[in-house]
Amino acid sequence: MKRQIIKIDEEKCNGCGLCIPDCPEGALQIIDDKARLVSDLFCDGLGVCIGSCPQGAITIEEREAEPYDECRVMENVVKYGENTIKAHLSHLKEHGEVKYLGQALQFLSDCDIDIPDDFTDNSNSCQNVAGCCPGSSPLDLNAGREEETSRVKLSSELRQWPVQLKLLNPIASYFDDADLLIAADCTAFAHGDFHRRFVRDKIVIMFCPKLDPYIDEYIEKLAAIFSTHEIKSITIARMEVPCCGGVGMIVQRALEKAGKNIFVKDYTISVDGEIV
Repeated sequence: MKRQIIKIDEEKCNGCGLCIPDCPEGALQIIDDKARLVSDLFCDGLGVCIGSCPQGAITIEEREAEPYDECRVMENVVKYGENTIKAHLSHLKEHGEVKYLGQALQFLSDCDIDIPDDFTDNSNSCQNVAGCCPGSSPLDLNAGREEETSRVKLSSELRQWPVQLKLLNPIASYFDDADLLIAADCTAFAHGDFHRRFVRDKIVIMFCPKLDPYIDEYIEKLAAIFSTHEIKSITIARMEVPCCGGVGMIVQRALEKAGKNIFVKDYTISVDGEIV
């Protein structure tokens, strides 16, 4: 199958090993003074190791690779003890990988291994996820929030984490049958009713078309999201400043690359917060 997976530039890698602690899954090892991806099965493609490489030797590419296998990963993780287990579980939780988190917790339960205290609540709530404990439900940050009656105190409408495009995993399950909000960073600060007007019932993707240096990577990642999942609609929110026009361009190029024709609503917000 084709999926996102890390790539190591051997010419740039100096074998410092700083990437190793950020991969509790055990996908990386130092071999012959170079960081090596030792197994496709262990690499989830989330790319946490990228930020720890001082040489910029690690990137993410889409290629044919064996499917990520959480059970095989857990067999490797538990060998290194409680701290590595906690690091791996935190890694999954922070990236919203509810399915894999449920599988990891189920593995610990089946093997009579103590579940870290920070994750005991998750072990009782992973329901209706294939390969997880029975009845596991997707991570929904809106679940359990009461209807807000105060005009001062407002609740977040955010349904997933992370939201920055650089950090998102294109194969995350919350993209299935999703209405997407693709927004420039500043819009959330400019429009006072942003959550209710734009975020509600949508999966959020945010980036800055002017300051972020990853435009080609963003096009590739959005194209992967569009082609991997059934996307119901796309809402664009951008500022009225000229540089923000790049949001629409990036989305359009990603749609063309994915060969998709998805309904797009495009909103422009003025610097004083009004919808133009």
